[in-house]
Amino acid sequence: MNVLALQKQLVDYAAQIGVDKIGFTTAAPFVDLKQKLKRQQQLNYQSGFEESNIELRTEPTLLLEEAESIIAIAIAYPSRMEAAPSGKKGERRGIFCRASWGTDYHTVLREKLSLIEAFLEEKLPGVKMRSMVDTGELSDRAVAERAGIGWSGKNCSIITPEFGSYVYLGEMITNIPFEPDEQMEDQCGECRLCIDVCPTGAIVQAGQLNSHKCVAFQTQTKGFLPDEFREKIGNRIYGCDTCQTVCPKNKGKKNWLHEAFKPEPELVKPLLKPLLQISNKEFKSQFGYMSGSWRGKKPIQRNAIIALAHFKEVDAMPELVELLQKDERPMIRGTAAWAIGKIGAEEAENVLLQAQQKEQDEDVLKEIEKGLMLIES
Repeated sequence: MNVLALQKQLVDYAAQIGVDKIGFTTAAPFVDLKQKLKRQQQLNYQSGFEESNIELRTEPTLLLEEAESIIAIAIAYPSRMEAAPSGKKGERRGIFCRASWGTDYHTVLREKLSLIEAFLEEKLPGVKMRSMVDTGELSDRAVAERAGIGWSGKNCSIITPEFGSYVYLGEMITNIPFEPDEQMEDQCGECRLCIDVCPTGAIVQAGQLNSHKCVAFQTQTKGFLPDEFREKIGNRIYGCDTCQTVCPKNKGKKNWLHEAFKPEPELVKPLLKPLLQISNKEFKSQFGYMSGSWRGKKPIQRNAIIALAHFKEVDAMPELVELLQKDERPMIRGTAAWAIGKIGAEEAENVLLQAQQKEQDEDVLKEIEKGLMLIES
């Protein structure tokens, strides 16, 4: 079959199955990316969630020996929700970032890529393909940039003219020599809003992120949240959207296009107090279909405790005291102790002093001490 004709058919088919953008690039090595990744490792800026082998991340032929080209896809997700609930005293709420609204995007994009695989297999039996979304070896953003999906913004996101940076990305390496698309010109210009407003200064410079300082990364860790971030995360219980919401290129991009990503307001802006006592079974039942559940309930509960402290939510004291006194997990007990001190209710000091006498875990004792110091200050 004529490759150009097949490429046009594939573009049409992708639109039919709900792919918002599709682009093509060669399977040549990602030379510039390789240098950037080496620099990231030297500076210890990588998150640890990504593939650590730089060669695998930048050499497509190591992943598919016969690789000739890479297909990049993008699917837009919403930036706003309808009927968003408001928190108030006694009913404080947390927030999941927009990339976790609706059905887990890994599931949705893998389904789209599977359909594309089946389409190509039907047209060219025996075709070689390898697809990936987010957790694969290749850099989704580097592939999307080179395939003309959008440009790489200063906020380290791919920005598209049509949907802003609110797009999920996936790619497929194939042995079909598709015609590569042109890269898009950088349209950020002199704007540096994302750099200036990042809560922790994680965007070191245009296009370079120190993942360890990123609020989105910190909300996904499982240990004690470092002190420097506790004042920064506010009521975020998973992810952070600040560098996207301030971007002028995202202005007016609602992206209400896919039913799968339609947010359930009570789940993406959940009440905080119920999260403190939620069981594993309940958590999986309520939140398991969302990408923000991938680390389990523990980080979400920790972040909910910190969010209640952020609001100085006195009404949450009974739940926090119970966590401090009865929870088996030191990180949860300790974070509750800190939050009790931060809220500083009338009974806070006595509660912490009593816990101090019974607690055996050194890390929890340190958090109790921090809580007592907050009361004194």
